[in-house]
Order: sequence, then structure tokens, then C-alpha cells
Amino acid sequence: MPKTKTSSSVKKRFKASAGGKLMRRHAMKAHKLTKKTSKRKHAYTKDQPVSRADAPAIRHLLGKRGQR
Repeated sequence: MPKTKTSSSVKKRFKASAGGKLMRRHAMKAHKLTKKTSKRKHAYTKDQPVSRADAPAIRHLLGKRGQR
């Protein structure tokens, strides 16, 4: 069986944490920044975990097989 190719767009957008969770960047941090509080903007800088429903598909696009 041939190896699966890693999706270039996915490898730029997602990364795995040390514990194995897939992490993503937060959206909504580039538009109308004057109306957002500094606390809210600071929360956007931290990576967020990917939802459990989307994780298997993203893991497959990253070329990972047989992992949870």
C-alpha cells in the first residue's frame, strides 16, 4: 500500500501538541480590533484544540495512520 501524501495546507494550519492533541489557531483576530477587549484579543493568540469530530479527518490529511 502506498504512503499517503501530507496535505500542504493542513500541515501549515495544524500541529500536534506534546500530548497528541491537534491544535489550531484562533479565528476573528484581524478585523475590527478596536471593538474587541484586550482580554479577548489575548485569548485569540493561544492555540485551540481541534474538535473531536474533525480530528480524524485532519489526522488523515497529515498522513498519520492508525493513531488516535
